Amino acid sequence: MAEVHAFRGLRYDMGHVGSLSDVVAPPYDVIDRELQDELYQKHPANVIRLILNRIEPGDNDQTNRYTRAANFLKNWRREGVLRLEPDPALYVYHQEFEFAGQRFLRHGFMGRIRLERFGEGTIYAHEQTHAAAKADRLKLIRACRANLSQIFGIYPDPRNQAQQRLDAAIQGVAPFQATDHLGVIHRLWPVTDVKTVADVAAFLGPKPLFVADGHHRYETACNYRDELAARTPLDPTHPANFVLMMCVSMDDQGMIVLPTHRLFRGLPELTSEQWNARLGDCFTTEIIGRGPDGANQVWQRIEAAGDQGAIGLYATADQTWLLACITDKGHQRMTELAPDKSPQWRQLGVAILQRLIIETLLDKPDLPKPEYVHQVSEVVDALRTSDSQQAPYPLASLVMPANLDHVRAISEHAERMPAKSTYFYPKLLSGLVINPLTA
Repeated sequence: MAEVHAFRGLRYDMGHVGSLSDVVAPPYDVIDRELQDELYQKHPANVIRLILNRIEPGDNDQTNRYTRAANFLKNWRREGVLRLEPDPALYVYHQEFEFAGQRFLRHGFMGRIRLERFGEGTIYAHEQTHAAAKADRLKLIRACRANLSQIFGIYPDPRNQAQQRLDAAIQGVAPFQATDHLGVIHRLWPVTDVKTVADVAAFLGPKPLFVADGHHRYETACNYRDELAARTPLDPTHPANFVLMMCVSMDDQGMIVLPTHRLFRGLPELTSEQWNARLGDCFTTEIIGRGPDGANQVWQRIEAAGDQGAIGLYATADQTWLLACITDKGHQRMTELAPDKSPQWRQLGVAILQRLIIETLLDKPDLPKPEYVHQVSEVVDALRTSDSQQAPYPLASLVMPANLDHVRAISEHAERMPAKSTYFYPKLLSGLVINPLTA
Protein backbone atom coordinates (compact mmCIF):
# COMPACT_ATOMS: atom_id res chain seq x y z
CA MET A 1 0.00 0.00 0.00
CA ALA A 2 1.11 3.58 -0.60
CA GLU A 3 2.16 5.13 2.70
CA VAL A 4 1.90 8.93 2.67
CA HIS A 5 3.34 11.09 5.45
CA ALA A 6 3.50 14.80 6.20
CA PHE A 7 6.98 16.10 6.97
CA ARG A 8 8.87 19.21 8.01
CA GLY A 9 10.33 20.43 4.75
CA LEU A 10 13.15 22.88 4.16
CA ARG A 11 11.95 25.97 2.32
CA TYR A 12 13.49 29.25 1.23
CA ASP A 13 12.96 32.20 3.57
CA MET A 14 11.54 34.95 1.36
CA GLY A 15 13.06 37.58 3.63
CA HIS A 16 16.50 36.34 2.58
CA VAL A 17 16.02 35.56 -1.11
CA GLY A 18 13.38 38.11 -2.11
CA SER A 19 11.74 36.23 -4.99
CA LEU A 20 11.09 32.50 -5.15
CA SER A 21 11.41 32.69 -8.94
CA ASP A 22 15.09 33.57 -8.55
CA VAL A 23 16.06 30.49 -6.56
CA VAL A 24 14.16 27.60 -8.16
CA ALA A 25 15.21 25.46 -11.14
CA PRO A 26 13.91 22.69 -13.42
CA PRO A 27 15.02 19.09 -12.76
CA TYR A 28 18.76 18.54 -13.21
CA ASP A 29 18.38 16.26 -16.23
CA VAL A 30 16.78 18.92 -18.46
CA ILE A 31 19.33 21.63 -17.66
CA ASP A 32 21.98 22.29 -20.31
CA ARG A 33 25.16 24.28 -19.79
CA GLU A 34 23.58 27.53 -20.97
CA LEU A 35 20.65 27.26 -18.55
CA GLN A 36 22.98 26.18 -15.76
CA ASP A 37 25.01 29.37 -16.23
CA GLU A 38 21.83 31.45 -16.34
CA LEU A 39 20.59 29.96 -13.07
CA TYR A 40 23.98 30.46 -11.41
CA GLN A 41 23.80 34.15 -12.30
CA LYS A 42 20.19 34.57 -11.24
CA HIS A 43 20.78 34.37 -7.50
CA PRO A 44 23.68 33.29 -5.22
CA ALA A 45 21.29 30.89 -3.45
CA ASN A 46 19.70 29.34 -6.54
CA VAL A 47 19.05 25.63 -6.01
CA ILE A 48 21.14 24.87 -9.12
CA ARG A 49 24.15 24.94 -6.75
CA LEU A 50 22.62 21.94 -5.00
CA ILE A 51 21.05 19.83 -7.75
CA LEU A 52 23.66 20.43 -10.50
CA ASN A 53 26.75 22.09 -9.10
CA ARG A 54 29.41 22.95 -11.67
CA ILE A 55 32.42 20.78 -12.25
CA GLU A 56 35.47 22.91 -11.39
CA PRO A 57 39.15 22.58 -12.35
CA GLY A 58 41.04 20.62 -9.72
CA ASP A 59 38.05 18.65 -8.47
CA ASN A 60 39.03 15.48 -6.62
CA ASP A 61 37.58 12.94 -4.20
CA GLN A 62 37.68 15.43 -1.33
CA THR A 63 36.50 18.59 -3.11
CA ASN A 64 33.98 18.31 -5.92
CA ARG A 65 30.52 19.28 -7.12
CA TYR A 66 28.87 17.06 -4.48
CA THR A 67 30.85 18.36 -1.50
CA ARG A 68 30.23 21.93 -2.67
CA ALA A 69 26.49 21.23 -2.84
CA ALA A 70 26.58 19.85 0.69
CA ASN A 71 28.44 22.92 1.95
CA PHE A 72 25.94 25.26 0.31
CA LEU A 73 23.05 23.36 1.90
CA LYS A 74 24.70 23.42 5.33
CA ASN A 75 25.57 27.13 5.08
CA TRP A 76 22.14 28.15 3.81
CA ARG A 77 20.50 26.35 6.72
CA ARG A 78 22.87 27.98 9.21
CA GLU A 79 22.33 31.44 7.69
CA GLY A 80 18.54 31.07 7.62
CA VAL A 81 18.29 31.12 3.83
CA LEU A 82 16.56 27.75 4.18
CA ARG A 83 14.28 27.18 7.14
CA LEU A 84 12.63 24.05 8.49
CA GLU A 85 8.82 24.04 8.46
CA PRO A 86 7.54 24.49 12.04
CA ASP A 87 5.04 21.61 11.72
CA PRO A 88 4.75 18.51 9.52
CA ALA A 89 2.94 19.35 6.30
CA LEU A 90 1.75 18.09 2.97
CA TYR A 91 2.55 20.68 0.30
CA VAL A 92 -0.18 21.48 -2.20
CA TYR A 93 1.44 22.30 -5.53
CA HIS A 94 -0.37 23.83 -8.52
CA GLN A 95 1.13 24.54 -11.95
CA GLU A 96 -0.57 26.96 -14.33
CA PHE A 97 0.60 26.79 -17.92
CA GLU A 98 -0.33 27.19 -21.57
CA PHE A 99 -0.38 24.33 -24.05
CA ALA A 100 -1.74 24.26 -27.60
CA GLY A 101 -3.33 27.68 -27.11
CA GLN A 102 -5.20 26.71 -23.92
CA ARG A 103 -4.55 27.43 -20.24
CA PHE A 104 -4.27 24.46 -17.90
CA LEU A 105 -3.95 23.99 -14.15
CA ARG A 106 -2.29 20.85 -12.82
CA HIS A 107 -3.07 20.05 -9.17
CA GLY A 108 -0.95 17.90 -6.90
CA PHE A 109 0.69 17.66 -3.52
CA MET A 110 4.08 16.70 -2.14
CA GLY A 111 4.65 14.38 0.79
CA ARG A 112 6.98 11.71 2.06
CA ILE A 113 6.21 8.31 0.52
CA ARG A 114 7.60 5.15 2.13
CA LEU A 115 10.11 3.53 -0.22
CA GLU A 116 9.61 0.09 -1.69
CA ARG A 117 11.56 -1.52 -4.47
CA PHE A 118 9.85 -1.64 -7.85
CA GLY A 119 8.13 -4.98 -8.19
CA GLU A 120 7.78 -5.51 -4.44
CA GLY A 121 4.68 -3.47 -3.67
CA THR A 122 2.29 -0.97 -5.23
CA ILE A 123 4.78 1.60 -6.52
CA TYR A 124 5.49 0.97 -10.19
CA ALA A 125 8.09 2.06 -12.75
CA HIS A 126 7.57 2.45 -16.48
CA GLU A 127 10.99 3.56 -17.77
CA GLN A 128 14.44 2.00 -17.90
CA THR A 129 17.18 3.45 -15.69
CA HIS A 130 20.91 3.77 -16.30
CA ALA A 131 23.75 3.03 -13.89
CA ALA A 132 25.72 6.22 -14.56
CA ALA A 133 22.81 8.51 -13.69
CA LYS A 134 22.09 6.58 -10.48
CA ALA A 135 25.75 6.68 -9.46
CA ASP A 136 25.77 10.46 -9.91
CA ARG A 137 22.62 10.96 -7.85
CA LEU A 138 23.87 8.60 -5.13
CA LYS A 139 26.99 10.71 -4.66
CA LEU A 140 24.77 13.77 -4.26
CA ILE A 141 22.36 12.21 -1.77
CA ARG A 142 25.28 10.85 0.30
CA ALA A 143 26.81 14.32 0.47
CA CYS A 144 23.65 16.33 1.12
CA ARG A 145 21.56 13.74 2.97
CA ALA A 146 18.38 15.18 1.49
CA ASN A 147 15.93 14.77 -1.37
CA LEU A 148 16.63 18.00 -3.26
CA SER A 149 13.97 17.34 -5.93
CA GLN A 150 10.68 15.49 -5.86
CA ILE A 151 9.73 12.31 -7.70
CA PHE A 152 6.67 12.74 -9.95
CA GLY A 153 4.07 10.10 -9.05
CA ILE A 154 0.58 9.58 -10.45
CA TYR A 155 -2.33 7.61 -9.01
CA PRO A 156 -5.88 6.68 -10.12
CA ASP A 157 -8.61 8.89 -8.69
CA PRO A 158 -11.43 9.43 -11.23
CA ARG A 159 -13.20 11.93 -8.98
CA ASN A 160 -10.00 13.68 -7.82
CA GLN A 161 -11.17 13.24 -4.23
CA ALA A 162 -7.80 13.45 -2.49
CA GLN A 163 -6.82 16.64 -4.28
CA GLN A 164 -10.20 18.24 -3.69
CA ARG A 165 -9.79 17.61 0.04
CA LEU A 166 -6.43 19.41 -0.02
CA ASP A 167 -7.60 22.23 -2.28
CA ALA A 168 -10.48 22.91 0.09
CA ALA A 169 -7.94 23.35 2.90
CA ILE A 170 -6.08 26.14 1.06
CA GLN A 171 -9.08 28.23 0.04
CA GLY A 172 -8.38 31.88 0.79
CA VAL A 173 -4.73 31.24 1.69
CA ALA A 174 -2.06 33.12 -0.25
CA PRO A 175 0.46 30.79 -1.94
CA PHE A 176 4.19 30.97 -2.33
CA GLN A 177 4.61 31.60 -6.04
CA ALA A 178 7.33 31.30 -8.68
CA THR A 179 7.45 31.64 -12.46
CA ASP A 180 9.97 29.50 -14.33
CA HIS A 181 12.02 30.21 -17.48
CA LEU A 182 9.20 28.84 -19.68
CA GLY A 183 6.54 31.07 -18.14
CA VAL A 184 4.89 28.30 -16.09
CA ILE A 185 3.45 29.59 -12.80
CA HIS A 186 4.10 27.38 -9.76
CA ARG A 187 2.16 27.85 -6.50
CA LEU A 188 2.80 26.15 -3.15
CA TRP A 189 0.81 25.90 0.09
CA PRO A 190 1.87 23.97 3.22
CA VAL A 191 -1.10 22.12 4.75
CA THR A 192 -0.52 21.17 8.38
CA ASP A 193 -4.08 20.33 9.48
CA VAL A 194 -3.77 16.86 11.00
CA LYS A 195 -7.26 15.72 9.95
CA THR A 196 -6.73 16.76 6.33
CA VAL A 197 -3.38 14.99 6.20
CA ALA A 198 -4.89 11.84 7.71
CA ASP A 199 -7.80 11.85 5.24
CA VAL A 200 -5.48 12.13 2.25
CA ALA A 201 -3.14 9.44 3.56
CA ALA A 202 -6.07 7.08 4.17
CA PHE A 203 -7.48 7.70 0.70
CA LEU A 204 -4.18 7.03 -1.07
CA GLY A 205 -3.31 4.02 1.07
CA PRO A 206 -4.92 1.36 -1.14
CA LYS A 207 -4.04 3.12 -4.42
CA PRO A 208 -1.16 2.15 -6.70
CA LEU A 209 1.44 4.82 -7.44
CA PHE A 210 3.14 5.03 -10.83
CA VAL A 211 6.40 6.91 -11.21
CA ALA A 212 5.90 9.34 -14.10
CA ASP A 213 9.30 11.02 -13.83
CA GLY A 214 12.31 10.61 -11.55
CA HIS A 215 12.99 6.87 -11.88
CA HIS A 216 16.74 7.35 -11.34
CA ARG A 217 16.22 9.41 -8.21
CA TYR A 218 13.66 6.94 -6.84
CA GLU A 219 15.97 3.95 -7.27
CA THR A 220 18.81 6.02 -5.83
CA ALA A 221 16.72 6.76 -2.73
CA CYS A 222 16.21 3.00 -2.30
CA ASN A 223 19.95 2.39 -2.72
CA TYR A 224 20.78 5.07 -0.16
CA ARG A 225 18.31 3.63 2.35
CA ASP A 226 19.78 0.15 1.89
CA GLU A 227 23.30 1.51 2.24
CA LEU A 228 22.46 3.10 5.59
CA ALA A 229 20.55 0.05 6.79
CA ALA A 230 23.52 -2.20 6.01
CA ARG A 231 25.59 -0.23 8.53
CA THR A 232 22.97 0.18 11.26
CA PRO A 233 19.36 -1.06 11.21
CA LEU A 234 17.05 1.88 10.57
CA ASP A 235 14.09 2.70 12.75
CA PRO A 236 10.90 2.40 10.61
CA THR A 237 10.34 6.14 11.02
CA HIS A 238 13.85 7.12 9.86
CA PRO A 239 13.55 9.72 7.05
CA ALA A 240 15.74 7.64 4.71
CA ASN A 241 12.91 5.10 4.53
CA PHE A 242 10.93 7.70 2.59
CA VAL A 243 11.26 9.80 -0.54
CA LEU A 244 9.86 13.19 -1.51
CA MET A 245 7.12 12.69 -4.11
CA MET A 246 4.68 14.92 -5.96
CA CYS A 247 1.39 13.01 -6.26
CA VAL A 248 -1.03 13.89 -9.06
CA SER A 249 -4.32 12.24 -9.96
CA MET A 250 -4.20 10.51 -13.35
CA ASP A 251 -7.55 12.17 -14.00
CA ASP A 252 -6.36 15.71 -13.32
CA GLN A 253 -7.16 17.99 -16.25
CA GLY A 254 -3.57 19.26 -16.29
CA MET A 255 -1.99 15.88 -17.06
CA ILE A 256 -0.29 16.57 -20.42
CA VAL A 257 1.99 13.98 -22.06
CA LEU A 258 4.05 15.31 -24.97
CA PRO A 259 5.53 13.20 -27.77
CA THR A 260 9.27 12.61 -28.00
CA HIS A 261 10.35 12.68 -31.64
CA ARG A 262 13.67 11.23 -32.77
CA LEU A 263 16.55 12.56 -34.89
CA PHE A 264 18.88 9.72 -35.84
CA ARG A 265 22.51 9.51 -36.90
CA GLY A 266 24.45 6.47 -38.09
CA LEU A 267 21.94 5.41 -40.74
CA PRO A 268 22.13 5.47 -44.55
CA GLU A 269 20.15 8.17 -46.32
CA LEU A 270 17.23 6.47 -48.06
CA THR A 271 14.75 7.57 -50.71
CA SER A 272 11.02 7.04 -50.21
CA GLU A 273 11.18 4.09 -52.61
CA GLN A 274 14.01 2.53 -50.62
CA TRP A 275 12.01 3.04 -47.44
CA ASN A 276 9.05 1.23 -49.02
CA ALA A 277 11.33 -1.69 -49.86
CA ARG A 278 12.76 -1.83 -46.33
CA LEU A 279 9.36 -1.61 -44.63
CA GLY A 280 7.89 -4.30 -46.87
CA ASP A 281 4.54 -5.77 -45.89
CA CYS A 282 4.90 -4.64 -42.27
CA PHE A 283 3.67 -1.14 -43.13
CA THR A 284 1.57 0.72 -45.61
CA THR A 285 3.13 4.04 -46.63
CA GLU A 286 1.87 7.31 -48.03
CA ILE A 287 3.83 10.35 -49.14
CA ILE A 288 2.43 13.28 -47.17
CA GLY A 289 4.81 16.17 -47.80
CA ARG A 290 8.23 17.21 -49.04
CA GLY A 291 11.03 19.11 -47.36
CA PRO A 292 11.47 19.67 -43.61
CA ASP A 293 8.20 21.62 -43.35
CA GLY A 294 6.26 18.56 -44.43
CA ALA A 295 6.65 17.36 -40.84
CA ASN A 296 3.69 19.55 -39.88
CA GLN A 297 1.36 17.80 -42.33
CA VAL A 298 2.50 14.36 -41.21
CA TRP A 299 2.03 15.20 -37.55
CA GLN A 300 -1.47 16.54 -38.18
CA ARG A 301 -2.40 13.21 -39.73
CA ILE A 302 -0.83 11.19 -36.89
CA GLU A 303 -2.53 13.28 -34.21
CA ALA A 304 -5.88 13.09 -35.97
CA ALA A 305 -5.64 9.31 -36.20
CA GLY A 306 -4.44 8.93 -32.61
CA ASP A 307 -2.88 5.62 -33.64
CA GLN A 308 0.30 4.34 -31.99
CA GLY A 309 1.06 2.40 -35.17
CA ALA A 310 1.24 5.54 -37.33
CA ILE A 311 4.81 6.84 -37.59
CA GLY A 312 6.28 9.71 -39.61
CA LEU A 313 9.58 9.00 -41.39
CA TYR A 314 11.68 11.54 -43.28
CA ALA A 315 13.43 10.07 -46.33
CA THR A 316 16.36 12.46 -46.53
CA ALA A 317 17.67 11.20 -49.89
CA ASP A 318 14.66 12.66 -51.71
CA GLN A 319 13.44 14.94 -48.88
CA THR A 320 10.10 13.20 -48.61
CA TRP A 321 7.91 12.64 -45.57
CA LEU A 322 6.24 9.24 -45.33
CA LEU A 323 3.34 8.25 -43.12
CA ALA A 324 4.00 4.59 -42.25
CA CYS A 325 1.10 2.65 -40.71
CA ILE A 326 1.71 -0.78 -39.27
CA THR A 327 -0.18 -3.70 -40.82
CA ASP A 328 -1.41 -6.98 -39.37
CA LYS A 329 1.82 -8.52 -40.69
CA GLY A 330 3.76 -5.83 -38.81
CA HIS A 331 1.94 -6.62 -35.56
CA GLN A 332 2.69 -10.30 -36.14
CA ARG A 333 6.39 -9.49 -36.52
CA MET A 334 6.30 -7.48 -33.29
CA THR A 335 4.84 -10.50 -31.48
CA GLU A 336 7.64 -12.66 -32.88
CA LEU A 337 10.30 -10.09 -31.95
CA ALA A 338 9.02 -9.47 -28.41
CA PRO A 339 7.17 -12.59 -27.27
CA ASP A 340 7.99 -11.81 -23.65
CA LYS A 341 6.29 -8.42 -23.78
CA SER A 342 2.62 -7.60 -23.21
CA PRO A 343 0.35 -6.62 -26.11
CA GLN A 344 0.28 -3.07 -24.72
CA TRP A 345 4.08 -2.83 -24.92
CA ARG A 346 4.19 -4.26 -28.45
CA GLN A 347 1.61 -1.73 -29.64
CA LEU A 348 3.53 1.35 -28.44
CA GLY A 349 4.68 3.62 -31.25
CA VAL A 350 8.14 4.00 -29.73
CA ALA A 351 8.47 0.21 -29.38
CA ILE A 352 7.39 -0.34 -32.99
CA LEU A 353 9.86 2.29 -34.18
CA GLN A 354 12.80 0.95 -32.18
CA ARG A 355 12.29 -2.82 -32.19
CA LEU A 356 10.68 -3.34 -35.61
CA ILE A 357 11.90 -0.50 -37.83
CA ILE A 358 15.34 0.43 -36.49
CA GLU A 359 16.61 -2.83 -35.03
CA THR A 360 14.97 -5.31 -37.41
CA LEU A 361 13.97 -3.86 -40.78
CA LEU A 362 17.00 -1.54 -40.93
CA ASP A 363 19.19 -4.03 -39.02
CA LYS A 364 20.72 -1.26 -36.87
CA PRO A 365 20.49 -2.44 -33.25
CA ASP A 366 23.50 -0.44 -32.04
CA LEU A 367 22.87 3.08 -33.28
CA PRO A 368 24.12 6.10 -31.32
CA LYS A 369 21.49 7.53 -28.99
CA PRO A 370 19.18 9.74 -31.08
CA GLU A 371 18.51 13.36 -30.32
CA TYR A 372 15.12 13.72 -28.63
CA VAL A 373 12.82 16.70 -29.22
CA HIS A 374 9.20 17.35 -28.31
CA GLN A 375 7.97 19.95 -30.79
CA VAL A 376 7.51 19.39 -34.52
CA SER A 377 9.10 22.81 -35.03
CA GLU A 378 12.28 21.44 -33.45
CA VAL A 379 12.31 18.59 -35.97
CA VAL A 380 11.90 21.06 -38.83
CA ASP A 381 14.71 23.29 -37.54
CA ALA A 382 17.04 20.32 -37.06
CA LEU A 383 16.47 19.07 -40.60
CA ARG A 384 17.34 22.49 -41.96
CA THR A 385 20.71 22.38 -40.19
CA SER A 386 23.46 21.56 -42.68
CA ASP A 387 26.56 23.52 -41.68
CA SER A 388 30.04 22.16 -42.28
CA GLN A 389 30.45 21.09 -38.67
CA GLN A 390 27.33 18.94 -38.53
CA ALA A 391 25.93 16.71 -41.26
CA PRO A 392 22.15 16.53 -41.70
CA TYR A 393 20.28 13.82 -39.83
CA PRO A 394 19.77 10.81 -42.13
CA LEU A 395 16.43 10.03 -40.43
CA ALA A 396 13.84 11.94 -38.46
CA SER A 397 10.79 10.23 -37.01
CA LEU A 398 7.55 11.47 -35.54
CA VAL A 399 5.86 9.18 -33.05
CA MET A 400 2.87 9.29 -30.72
CA PRO A 401 3.53 9.49 -26.97
CA ALA A 402 2.46 6.74 -24.62
CA ASN A 403 -0.64 7.78 -22.71
CA LEU A 404 -1.56 7.28 -19.06
CA ASP A 405 -3.42 4.04 -19.79
CA HIS A 406 -0.22 2.68 -21.34
CA VAL A 407 1.78 3.77 -18.31
CA ARG A 408 -0.57 1.95 -15.94
CA ALA A 409 -0.96 -1.24 -17.97
CA ILE A 410 2.73 -1.65 -18.81
CA SER A 411 3.82 -0.77 -15.27
CA GLU A 412 1.47 -3.34 -13.77
CA HIS A 413 2.97 -5.95 -16.09
CA ALA A 414 6.34 -5.11 -14.45
CA GLU A 415 7.66 -3.98 -17.85
CA ARG A 416 9.69 -0.93 -18.78
CA MET A 417 8.94 1.18 -21.84
CA PRO A 418 11.63 2.06 -24.38
CA ALA A 419 13.62 5.21 -23.56
CA LYS A 420 11.78 8.51 -23.81
CA SER A 421 8.32 7.03 -24.25
CA THR A 422 6.74 9.81 -22.18
CA TYR A 423 7.43 13.46 -21.47
CA PHE A 424 5.15 14.92 -18.82
CA TYR A 425 4.75 18.65 -19.31
CA PRO A 426 5.46 20.91 -17.54
CA LYS A 427 8.38 19.75 -15.41
CA LEU A 428 8.24 20.11 -11.64
CA LEU A 429 10.46 22.74 -10.05
CA SER A 430 13.33 21.93 -7.71
CA GLY A 431 13.73 24.25 -4.73
CA LEU A 432 10.12 24.62 -3.67
CA VAL A 433 10.65 22.24 -0.76
CA ILE A 434 13.56 19.96 0.26
CA ASN A 435 13.16 16.73 2.24
CA PRO A 436 15.90 16.27 4.87
CA LEU A 437 16.99 12.66 5.37
CA THR A 438 18.65 13.05 8.75
CA ALA A 439 16.91 11.59 11.78
